[in-house]
Amino acid sequence: MRLADMTWLEAERLLTPEAVVMIPLGAAAKEHGPHLRLDNDYRLANALSDRVMKQSPVIVAPTVPYHHYPAFTTYPGSTSLRFDTARDLIVEIVGSLAAFGPRRFYVLNTGVSTMKPLQAAADLLHEAQIALRYTDILAVAAGVERSVTQQLRGSHADETETSMMLYLAPERVDMHKAVKDDQPCVGEGGFSRLPGDKGVYSASGVWGDATLAEVGKGERLVDAIVDGIVQDIENLRHHPIQSR
Repeated sequence: MRLADMTWLEAERLLTPEAVVMIPLGAAAKEHGPHLRLDNDYRLANALSDRVMKQSPVIVAPTVPYHHYPAFTTYPGSTSLRFDTARDLIVEIVGSLAAFGPRRFYVLNTGVSTMKPLQAAADLLHEAQIALRYTDILAVAAGVERSVTQQLRGSHADETETSMMLYLAPERVDMHKAVKDDQPCVGEGGFSRLPGDKGVYSASGVWGDATLAEVGKGERLVDAIVDGIVQDIENLRHHPIQSR
């Protein structure tokens, strides 16, 4: 069930120490090239959570639309929280809900730069005997991704992400504007639309080859990600919690 659809009386009954609470996390304002919308990850998080709910008995908290995305701040419309703010945001959401009983939380994570502050949050919550786990989006479907994708390199608004959105929300994709933009990374840094910056120069905001995206690839990728998340949650469900 989604927490937002409950009354407080229903929440009181369901927020037990045995419950697993899932928190979808996806940027509602982060560039995704000329062919995908700024809310791409927010919609992805919601779509994945819908599918996970059908396979696993979890309580789904409202989707978190802001977090740590420093790599995209040169692209208009993109937002990012400081590392500490992003860490503390999750700690406080989890702490609020844990006060009513649950000790196991899972962040359905759709980002890469989010993982370090999520791990920092998990470390803090561990001290309070609360288990927090999160999706490693690079690893959860890595085998399937290698088998279905054709691009030389990429990780953002690319063949993978575009294929998934073609499957989940084709009306949000404009393939006429999809491009190949896969400049090698130069030194340390994020993405930049400014030539000469360190990191990945991308005038389009794409890193990879979005023109190779296909619905069938997206379906296989989404299925693999959901399977991996469900397995993560089941492992968490059986994780022992030290009593306070």
